[in-house]
Amino acid sequence: MNNEKMEISVPVIATRGIIVFPQQDIMIEVGREKSIRAVEEAEEKFDGHVWLVCQKDIMVDNPAPSDLYTFGTLCRIKNIRRKEGFMRITFSGLERAKLVSIQDEDRMFMATVLPVADEAGDNLEEMALIRRVAKEFENIASSANNFPPEIIAQLTKGVSAPTLSDQFAQYFPLPLEKKQVLLETLNVNERLMMIIQELEKEKQLSDIENNINEKVKERIDESQKEYYLREKLRAIKEELGDVSNQSDDSEELRRMIEENPYPEAIKEKAREELARYEMLPGASGEAGVVRTYLDWLLGVPWWQETEDNEDLKLVQQRLDEDHFGLEKVKNRIMEYLAVKQMTHSLNAPILCLVGPPGVGKTSLAKSVARALDRKFVKASLGGVRDEAEIRGHRRTYLGSLPGRIIQGMKKAGVVNPVFLIDEIDKMASDYKGDPSSAMLEVLDPEQNKLFSDNYLEEPYDLSKVMFIATANTLDTIPAALRDRLEIIELSSYTEVEKVSIAKEHLIRKQAEINGLKASQFKLGEEELIYLIRHYTRESGVRQLERVIASLCRKSVLAIMKDGKRSVKITKKLIVEWLGKEKFEYGVKEKKDQIGVVTGLAYTSFGGDILPVEVTYFDGKGKLIVTGQLGDVMKESTEIALDYVKSKAVEFKIDPAFFDKHDIHIHCPEGAVPKDGPSAGVTLTTALVSAITRMPVHANLAMTGEVTLRGNVLPIGGLREKSLAAHRSGISTVIIPKNNVKDLDEVPEIVKNDIHFIPVETVDQVIQEALVR
Repeated sequence: MNNEKMEISVPVIATRGIIVFPQQDIMIEVGREKSIRAVEEAEEKFDGHVWLVCQKDIMVDNPAPSDLYTFGTLCRIKNIRRKEGFMRITFSGLERAKLVSIQDEDRMFMATVLPVADEAGDNLEEMALIRRVAKEFENIASSANNFPPEIIAQLTKGVSAPTLSDQFAQYFPLPLEKKQVLLETLNVNERLMMIIQELEKEKQLSDIENNINEKVKERIDESQKEYYLREKLRAIKEELGDVSNQSDDSEELRRMIEENPYPEAIKEKAREELARYEMLPGASGEAGVVRTYLDWLLGVPWWQETEDNEDLKLVQQRLDEDHFGLEKVKNRIMEYLAVKQMTHSLNAPILCLVGPPGVGKTSLAKSVARALDRKFVKASLGGVRDEAEIRGHRRTYLGSLPGRIIQGMKKAGVVNPVFLIDEIDKMASDYKGDPSSAMLEVLDPEQNKLFSDNYLEEPYDLSKVMFIATANTLDTIPAALRDRLEIIELSSYTEVEKVSIAKEHLIRKQAEINGLKASQFKLGEEELIYLIRHYTRESGVRQLERVIASLCRKSVLAIMKDGKRSVKITKKLIVEWLGKEKFEYGVKEKKDQIGVVTGLAYTSFGGDILPVEVTYFDGKGKLIVTGQLGDVMKESTEIALDYVKSKAVEFKIDPAFFDKHDIHIHCPEGAVPKDGPSAGVTLTTALVSAITRMPVHANLAMTGEVTLRGNVLPIGGLREKSLAAHRSGISTVIIPKNNVKDLDEVPEIVKNDIHFIPVETVDQVIQEALVR
């Protein structure tokens, strides 16, 4: 029969540790460039035929012809599933084929192979061998759990001897070299004899395992039943003479579990996972997953705790050292700590520091940790959309980890750190869940004793953690979450406060960072005020610190390059080093204007002035509004216009004026989105001024919302708006009468420089604002 076979030329695919036998289908992932090219060539030109041959060393990435066996299988490609970077192919084995010659064509191998047929042996011997195979199967089928059920099923079908032997060779767990020998053995009876030898060996291994089980059962008594699996594993390793690092690792973990005061539930969970870990092969992926879980479970602090500094005078001293001003905030923190010391409990609302960027929210939280001698950790929630970021992923997911809260606790290493939840107002939500809802359990003192992380799967006590949240604005924090927070507002700094902060903290800090001594860098108060007024416009001091840092760096360069001993900063030097003035101080109108009114706005970046311009021209009564205004502001413009229409006679305006003219309202700061219920009086005054041609006082600003009846409603953020007016050189501010109580929050320096006029109606606003 062999003589009838003809040599054929086909593409070659070299496999790693996989041998395909005739009449068997097997799926293989093909990723090497030569193999992919061989598949494509076989599909195009060889009717899907390829020669599959195993390489001798599976660690070789790019095998040469000498690295391949000379006996393989002629196969046909049955199915191809293309993935990114590789193919998943089902090959169907046709017949054995030995190599005649092979050529390396750079991109792929081509081989000339000779198909060879099975050699039939004596029929009686074949029948006896098959019967022996069946008997051996029966002996081991009950004890060998890992034995492939496919072969047992084939025995009952009465398949031919060649098919049976190849089926066995394909699926039975044999070493690569043994499988290659079975492939190269053409005599069917010889193959069956080799199969019987392997089955006998499997039976002996099963007997040994049973003996090991018996030995283990004899070793352990009733009080040690929980260690059964561990003893079994040790006995197996003794029998094999194999001592691996995993057993040492397990002993270390066991010692950690038993010697440390973990809660009993955690110890029980750890023991269960450790028992699983010991039964898994060390190189398996699941063993790595269990080991990582044990690291997290035992690495998170469960009992470790730092001792608080209970000297409240020292706490106050440290807070004062780190922060100038902020008396209200520091007093609230001192009250919080005093109550905690009195009750030995932190069961109180979570503090939330709200204020514009750069006013010291994060650094204040660090100061609290320093004052208390506590560890400090931070989790920033800006842009977090996935609930799993807070609660963690379940262990069934690939690459799962605990959430940021548990990660922060592990980093802290104690159960009572100061935990800063930064940018809590910038969380989002999408189809992956709502992280703000998950934060409820973290921040609610009634719930966080039993915080549930999906990865840990065990309740974690967060009740001893001092949580401090920060936000720029409260508007975007969900109401349910805001209800759990005690809001402490950090307002913008006055000019005097900024000067003090710079003198006491920023200059010294930046000089040290840049390697300057106090005598080498001199920045006076007058120059500081110049920097604040003309090179920064902010609520906090972040940009001021950057400007001072820039001056420090340039001073270092002057000292090192020009040989100067020290640098005294002057206004001339500031302009030379930092460029021309970035901001104009006092940006109010220079003279009284018609139809132009200065309003006051409160944004997440602090207070600012908001000029409003109104003009009109012949038309058909249209209202045009520009300046990127939000929905609330647009409603305010319509209310203001309708109010002016209703009072047209009192304002000495011809009612027909509104039908014959188009009115255009514009807020010049066009690129900045503006919204909020506090521009009604500004819009109304600008309309009356423009239509009556009566100018508005240039040194006056106003804030307040207006109703259709002409009442002035109270507003929020009076302190921020007052500081913005003061910064712009405005001397008079009109405010709603209901906001007079909020003047207590306004710094004295601002109240001394600005005359506040409380009003109840729009008529009073018009009376005060227009130049008559």
